[in-house]
Amino acid sequence: MASSEQARRDAPYRTPAAVSSVSYSDLQTHGLIDTDDVVRAIPGTFTRESPSNPGVAINIRGFEGSGRVNTMIDGVRQNFRFTGHEAQGFAYVDPALLAGIDIQRGAVATTGGAGALAGSANLRTLGIDDIVRPGQSVGGLGRVTWGSNNVGWSEMVAAGARSGAFGLAGAVSKRDQGHYKNGDGVTVPFTDQDLISGLFKGEVRFSSEHKLNFGGVLYDNEFVANSYDQTVTNKTFTVNYAYNPVATDLVNLRINGYLTETDMEYGDQYTGSQTSTSGRVINDQGIGFDVSNTSVFSLGAVGVRSIYGYEYFKNDVDTHNLLAPSQGGGVNASGVSEIGGVFSETTFSYGIFDLIGALRYDHYKLDGTFTARPGNPMGVPVGLYVLDQDDGRLNPQVTFAAQVLPWLQPYVKYAEAFRAPTINETMAGGSHPGGGVGFSPNPFLEPEIQKGWEFGANVVTDGLFVRGDRFRLKADYYNQDVENYIAGRLVPQAVYVNIPGTSQVQGVEVEANYDAGYVFAGLGYTYTESDLPTQVNGFGSVSYLPDHVLTLTGGFRLLQERLAVGARGTFVSEAYNGADQAATLFAPGVSINGDPNDPYTDGYALLDLFANYTFDSGVELGVNVTNVFDVGYTPALSTPATGFSGETGRGRTALFTARAQF
Repeated sequence: MASSEQARRDAPYRTPAAVSSVSYSDLQTHGLIDTDDVVRAIPGTFTRESPSNPGVAINIRGFEGSGRVNTMIDGVRQNFRFTGHEAQGFAYVDPALLAGIDIQRGAVATTGGAGALAGSANLRTLGIDDIVRPGQSVGGLGRVTWGSNNVGWSEMVAAGARSGAFGLAGAVSKRDQGHYKNGDGVTVPFTDQDLISGLFKGEVRFSSEHKLNFGGVLYDNEFVANSYDQTVTNKTFTVNYAYNPVATDLVNLRINGYLTETDMEYGDQYTGSQTSTSGRVINDQGIGFDVSNTSVFSLGAVGVRSIYGYEYFKNDVDTHNLLAPSQGGGVNASGVSEIGGVFSETTFSYGIFDLIGALRYDHYKLDGTFTARPGNPMGVPVGLYVLDQDDGRLNPQVTFAAQVLPWLQPYVKYAEAFRAPTINETMAGGSHPGGGVGFSPNPFLEPEIQKGWEFGANVVTDGLFVRGDRFRLKADYYNQDVENYIAGRLVPQAVYVNIPGTSQVQGVEVEANYDAGYVFAGLGYTYTESDLPTQVNGFGSVSYLPDHVLTLTGGFRLLQERLAVGARGTFVSEAYNGADQAATLFAPGVSINGDPNDPYTDGYALLDLFANYTFDSGVELGVNVTNVFDVGYTPALSTPATGFSGETGRGRTALFTARAQF
């Protein structure tokens, strides 16, 4: 394994915080169909899965949607929001173009932490270094996959070149999959998609001290979800400048600018008729930047490393209806949101001890117009109003870590964070399609505030059983209190409100890897206990994680380690769905979120098999079989497929892949 790749794999196990990283090889082995399977194997991390919607909705420690997790593509916030029978927001990226995923659970002290209540997830796409091998001036990367169970063909090809100070690379990917069958052999409708995507990356090295990178990621997909034909496009552009002078360790400057735009357009209802919501359009434009500097110096025997800077992001959301302009955007409001923060994180190192102190001040602003309806639960007089809301908060963090043994680093961390209300929450409006419940704005929403402790340890040791083997483990226990949690309520109109009091989430996260070359194994385990207030599916969504999630991976490398053969087992316990709370709070006697007499979804166990062989030329052939025993199940924390009430888990699927880097 290349030293750079090994360093990236080891980085989470040398960091006194709940961080995880998914490598490119992990994505190629376990993420060939979608990203959910990979994310759900990360401790403390899950997704709200939709069999119809190919977007990624990442959940950390039971918090999902509305910016509670800052989900990024190449460091760019993906703030696309959507109120409906789905997750409260999606990031749209082609799994074939991903190079890795970086997860940080809990409050984030530096870039990416503004307004992130529960953590951050960065979906890194292929760059020049991933496409062009070190020492080469020209290179390429290609992958072709065919899958049974109507996965069909998917193709990706990338090429790049370097010449002197310049580098340029590009990639294009295509996927056109059909409706799959579940483990009971029943076709799950509206699980097809027609996806084409691409990217370009460039770099200019002005000198050994100055570097400029730029790039763009493009996404275009058609699918049926939430009862309608949908077309979603996403464009994300980045410009990154780095200045790292050799003469001083006080300057390591990073300046990043970015632009992103997501468009969702509704076509016909899946029955083929057109209703009042056909023609709905949501356009979300985001623009932002961040500036940071890292200074390294000494104060006597104390080593100091300080990161400080500022980040800002602005979203301009426009919702309207092409076929019924007078209806505006319905429940999804138009408006402008801004979030920014100044931050500082300083590490003081003395002997075996590290003390990390961080402080950030985040500020948000919401602008837009909303209509107060007759009988609205907030008591606002009927009429049209302008919302101009802003607030800020100082959020501290402190971590104490000690390298008590060469292989053992325990740590303790206290951190605070907050999340601003969103445009969707404060300015919801309109009525449910076809009549029924009305949606009401709440201009009085206050930010959610999270305060929590984390106790953890890292274990890094080589030569544990045989010469040259590697064993890595990180484990933590966390306890987080959340004030002013925002959830949807029917009183009698649907409205988002701050739930009084404090809600608590606690849990255990364990991640371990062992690699001796000829044998390898991995483990991911999550235990979660939550008393967060329930959400009503359709106006927000339930985000409770299963009590227990365990992923075990293991295998062997044969024929001079050219052939890898392995298996992955996934064990998910029952999961609370809040149906009993929903039936009491929202509509007594009516089933919402599930059966109120049995408010738990069933657990399940799955087995996947995989194998790949690498030739001298760099060509790899791979075979994967998911859900080997064809289990009929519904993934925990998932949205029903459009117009379908059966099990939605994908049945047994075989994938055959050819990859090459040249």
